[in-house]
Amino acid sequence: MNKTILYIIILLFISNCNLTKNNSVKYENQIETFKKIEPIQKEFNQNLKIKKFQDFKINPFIKNNSNNNGNINFDTNFEKISNYKISKLKKLISNQPELFFTDNENIIFFDGKGSVFKLNHDLKEIWKVNNYNKKEKKLSPILYFAQFEKSLIINDNISKFYSINLNDGKVIWSKYSSSSFNSNIKIYKDKFFTVDFDNVIRAISAKDGNELWNFKTENSFIKSQKKLSIILKDEIVFFINNVGDVTALDVNNGSLVWQTPTQSNLIYQDAFTLENSDLVFENDTIYFSNNKNEFFSIDARTGIIKWTQSINSSLRPTIIDNLIFTISNEGYLFIIDDRTGNILRITDILTNFKNRDNIKPIGFIHGRHKLFVSLNNGQIISINSTTGKQQKITKVHGSKVSRPYILKNSMYLIKDNAISKIN
Repeated sequence: MNKTILYIIILLFISNCNLTKNNSVKYENQIETFKKIEPIQKEFNQNLKIKKFQDFKINPFIKNNSNNNGNINFDTNFEKISNYKISKLKKLISNQPELFFTDNENIIFFDGKGSVFKLNHDLKEIWKVNNYNKKEKKLSPILYFAQFEKSLIINDNISKFYSINLNDGKVIWSKYSSSSFNSNIKIYKDKFFTVDFDNVIRAISAKDGNELWNFKTENSFIKSQKKLSIILKDEIVFFINNVGDVTALDVNNGSLVWQTPTQSNLIYQDAFTLENSDLVFENDTIYFSNNKNEFFSIDARTGIIKWTQSINSSLRPTIIDNLIFTISNEGYLFIIDDRTGNILRITDILTNFKNRDNIKPIGFIHGRHKLFVSLNNGQIISINSTTGKQQKITKVHGSKVSRPYILKNSMYLIKDNAISKIN
């Protein structure tokens, strides 16, 4: 071989090895494939005042298929707090069970041993039943509820689902699934929808518990404990799985309408840490956010992402008119224009807390010109929604409490050992 050619080949080989080893080599038009976006932790337009809303949602926690609680005709000074004691619940915040209100304004919930109880709005017990054996009770099942006519549909995170009579708590039918359940329940006519830990949504007959159809989505190896979310609009059921895929299906046969992934394939390896907020439907749009610093607006008809915004939140947002209210995991209140995704105002709601790094918002509602925000230290902040300023901090428990719920003119909270009513 010609020595000159051999010399050139050796030089090229050495150069290629150097390029491979040198991580600092830059290429023309090189793009960065991954970059961590830091959460927003500064105020913006804090002097901007928001108008006072005059239209209120009626019974926003009863048969709410959109998950949007909106503007609620409610206010309180926390003058009177009463409790209904229960066996202690484990992992209250991570599993996010929901207080359930029936059509006739009674309250349904459960305790740490799987007992289901029915209360009136004054927290007086009407009945209490337990349909679990000794072994199941030790697993401290987390229960989710929905109402079908005069019966209560229940599923849990230990693979059981059943129906009981709302008048006396007696079992109508009871079955077991191949996988545990991990979502809220939505009712459409004589069927209900629920999602299991394998990211399978199931349509089940509310009359007898027989499965009508199911739809499988991408499944991650490690299961997240974060409750998944379902919403219903007309004859479409929407849900999100634990890897961030939003799917729309025909309620009658489970046929796919559209599916929109919101995470890259990298998240599949880290699905356990992904926490999506509840899906919320309003203005023909689906809204939700996550703890990866992403807030999404998705066209409900097509599944096309309309816009995204950098907001780090796993809390359910609230939409009123054309404004979105959400609170970041770092304690900042965001108000967003729902049409453009532009942030109109950012307000720090934890300004008076010295140990704010240990304090996390759990959930909020928009009352009459106020926001009520529950915290993981058992306190509730009252915030003027027009200005975003703190008005009052109230201690209601020694540790974590749930997001606020409103029935009639009272606020209800889930504690790890009680249900609280606040007037």
